[in-house]
Amino acid sequence: MIQWFELVVFGVLFGVVSVMGFLASRWRRAESLEHLDEWGLGGRKFGAWITWFLIGGDIYTAYTFVAVPALLFGAGALGFYALPYTVVLYPIVFLPVLRLWSVSRVHGYVTPADFVRGRYGSPLLALLVAITGLVATMPYIALQLVGMEAVLRTMGLNATGVAGHLPLLIAFVILAVYTYQSGLRAPALIAFVKDILIYIVILVAVIYLPAKLGGWSAVFGAASDKLSQPNPVTGRPQGSILLTANNQLQYITLALGSALALFLYPHSLTGVLASRGRNVLKRNMMALPAYSLLLGLLALLGYVAIAAGAKPITNNATGRPDTNTIIPVLFDQQFNSLFAGIAFAAIGIGALVPAAIMSIAAANLWTRNIYKEYLKRDATPAQEAKQAKLASLVVKFGAILFIIAVDPQFSIDLQLIGGVIILQTLPAVAIALYTRWLHRWALVAGWAVGMGYGLYLLYLIPNPAAGRAHFGGSALALDKLTLLGWHPFGGSQVQIYVGFVALVVNLVVAVVLTPVLRARRVSEGVDTTSPLDYHADEESDLRPTDTPAAEGVATR
Repeated sequence: MIQWFELVVFGVLFGVVSVMGFLASRWRRAESLEHLDEWGLGGRKFGAWITWFLIGGDIYTAYTFVAVPALLFGAGALGFYALPYTVVLYPIVFLPVLRLWSVSRVHGYVTPADFVRGRYGSPLLALLVAITGLVATMPYIALQLVGMEAVLRTMGLNATGVAGHLPLLIAFVILAVYTYQSGLRAPALIAFVKDILIYIVILVAVIYLPAKLGGWSAVFGAASDKLSQPNPVTGRPQGSILLTANNQLQYITLALGSALALFLYPHSLTGVLASRGRNVLKRNMMALPAYSLLLGLLALLGYVAIAAGAKPITNNATGRPDTNTIIPVLFDQQFNSLFAGIAFAAIGIGALVPAAIMSIAAANLWTRNIYKEYLKRDATPAQEAKQAKLASLVVKFGAILFIIAVDPQFSIDLQLIGGVIILQTLPAVAIALYTRWLHRWALVAGWAVGMGYGLYLLYLIPNPAAGRAHFGGSALALDKLTLLGWHPFGGSQVQIYVGFVALVVNLVVAVVLTPVLRARRVSEGVDTTSPLDYHADEESDLRPTDTPAAEGVATR
């Protein structure tokens, strides 16, 4: 049954931010948006506050509002990996993002693949980084659209068959149109509204709901009882409010792997490159952990939903319960229609902001590193901007196809599968910010082996909830790890994050091949950056992007 009042409240707030998205093209207006620096990076002029909301809106997404609580609801303590992940994240990336911002400003880089192209003089390696970023972004955008679909389904828009994905199409059309027109300025402006709504909703929920349900002791007790019950499909306990011997390694590798992956995503770096200067980024890297408090409170709502007796809505398009609807159902049951409508709007807007940034970042990759590099080298800035706008539409279609094709057990696995993919660019992007010791062809080989092995391991993971034998998640039992038919951990049910394993393999291949290639005097390419480029600030002079630094001598 359609919840009309909630739908009206949702529609009004959603309409307001959509109008803001269209009007954003006039905010901090440039002479023209027909340039990637303006359309895709907002003119590289965002100050501390705008950057804080932009990066925060980009990182804390439907993954935060829907997927993490759903994982706690379905599996228990494992879902808390998101907390240490966001705690260790900022110390890890504090210095690398400053170096990347500086060298990108000096050379006019728009994407991480631009940096790789300049650092190694390798169009092939840059192409691999660009394709990896495009593919890894698809499931992340898909996760945002899944969050939007869960909200609309809770309000009664839950048809069968192809029509069951109609809410997804609605969200896509709105997102696509205002992103096309306003570029990065749209999500930057809307992020203010999104964060205000989210903070209000979450603070009310974590204070009111536990008090109504008997306190946190009762909440954790109910969660423990429910998770200890056997899963009707597997016969094993559904989860636990404490980590078990089998998922402790998974927890650790998930947290570390996710922290290493996040700022390799092109959308995370888009927010960084749109900043005005290094001091802006320093203040943000120190302030952004405040969002982790919000994440922890949101995660606990998964247990609150158990205590409240919330049940996931059956997705009529698939015929299975949709755990992504748990938090929307909780709000629908425990609050009046006005507050529930506001909460749904907060989640919906919280999904649209990052989806817009992700599609823009993916479009930048296509335009700079595929279209201009291989299809039209003499493309004008206006032609680049037009290509980026069109590509931003195509990327969203790809995300929708990803949802339909993969359909993992938990929606959070959409993000974690993307992490497996994007982690394979860490040696070429993150390590290259400090050293050029790894040979460019060793990096290509490491990428190929790590990517191939990672996808093979993902293929081995079943999805018992959907009755599928492959691509059911991102956690693999050590028993399944194989090296040319050899199973080094035969019989072990301890699980590990596939992305961490694939990255280790990638690095081993790159490190082993580098001295071999160097001994054979294989060309290492020309480095067009210089050591001083990695410390430049907004007052520093720009150099043409095609001017080799230090007369073409490779920087090590």
